[in-house]
Amino acid sequence: MVLPAARARGLVAAAKAAQRRRRVDSGGGSPSPEPASRRAAVYVHWPYCEKRCSYCNFNKYIPRGVEEAAMRNCLVTEVQTLLRLSGVQRVESVFFGGGTPSLASPHTVAAVLEAVAQIAHLPADSEVTLEANPTSSPASRLAEFGAAGVNRLSIGLQSLDDTELQLLGRTHSTSSALRTLAEARRLFPGRVSVDLMLGLPAQQVGPWLRQLQELLHHCDDHLSLYQLSLERGTALFAQVQRGVLPAPDPELAAEMYQEGRALLREAGFRQYEVSNFARNGALSTHNWTYWQCGQYLGIGPGAHGRFTLQGAGGHAREARIQTLEPDNWMKEVMLFGHGTRKRVPLGKLELLEEVLAMGLRTDVGLTHQHWQQFEPPLTLWDIFGANKEVKELLEQDLLLLDHRGLRCSWQGLAVLDSLLLTLLPRLQEAWHQTTPSPAPGG
Repeated sequence: MVLPAARARGLVAAAKAAQRRRRVDSGGGSPSPEPASRRAAVYVHWPYCEKRCSYCNFNKYIPRGVEEAAMRNCLVTEVQTLLRLSGVQRVESVFFGGGTPSLASPHTVAAVLEAVAQIAHLPADSEVTLEANPTSSPASRLAEFGAAGVNRLSIGLQSLDDTELQLLGRTHSTSSALRTLAEARRLFPGRVSVDLMLGLPAQQVGPWLRQLQELLHHCDDHLSLYQLSLERGTALFAQVQRGVLPAPDPELAAEMYQEGRALLREAGFRQYEVSNFARNGALSTHNWTYWQCGQYLGIGPGAHGRFTLQGAGGHAREARIQTLEPDNWMKEVMLFGHGTRKRVPLGKLELLEEVLAMGLRTDVGLTHQHWQQFEPPLTLWDIFGANKEVKELLEQDLLLLDHRGLRCSWQGLAVLDSLLLTLLPRLQEAWHQTTPSPAPGG
């Protein structure tokens, strides 16, 4: 039996892991005539990099040589197989992540998009995002990706300090990053996002804020702030463990985050998700699917997905993970049409926990209408309206529960993890009070 508090912490950790894995931006999309069970986003994982950054524990590989034609054929096969298995009729967005997908050829990107369009409806204005590193993204190559169907870029800038870039193991310099950003904005105006990290070892609030202010002179209309997470098995983790580098100061990181989000708000950015900021309506549609617990297909080595199998009655949503190692994944795709290594059916309560934990990451939160789409046995009012601990959070102006739904305040969004430690156990308690337990031996 999993204790409620432990389970709540698990959901918080899962939400953070999803954020780190995808490094993408959320937003709102236009209504679609297809039911939710027939719509999905597609994530495509390119697992290769030029080198491993010191902080990174993503599923990526530094190969001596890449058989790109074989990888391309397998990506095409797998996306078509999973589209057929899911019965998805409309693909709302496609995101090429990694790894370093800007190392792939534009031909590979075009082939995957064509494969999607052969099986499902891919609207001409669908968002197609490519993660790009400055060193692998000269202007001519970015233009070729645009011709292949990419219409949005996410640039892993991470820092405007060359010393910090060396600490992170990045291969670009500040000047090369800003050149790439300028070219990207010229080619994809209004559709370029940049990442900036905070909470690095020995990093101070003042210099970091000056970086952010400088970036505002160069960036487009979307920006993501990510706090460094020291992951076991990375070079940076080992350096901190040996005392070569000081451990990041969580209080300083929290101050950077608060000061940074305030600065971005003054600059006209809307914080529409815990880590994502946009102005001039430049919200991305792709991660909105994640935060709203919509379906998404994970394509490529180690990719994650969540979708309902066709003919499963519309309720048997599965969490899927593809085989991690690229060569093994390709063998499985050639044998079976896909390289799914793990399938986990999601129970009703598990799905509602995800709906709550992910939805509250956005400034919109959970509307009553959205909550009811998942057919819960209780309304948001039933679950949270009379609870003493939740009332305290409402009185502290950290949460709002009203005719619109449940959402975090500006102050609450910054401490969402702590709020979920109250809200998730309350959801579990209400669920068990409403749903009969199975009979012994049942």
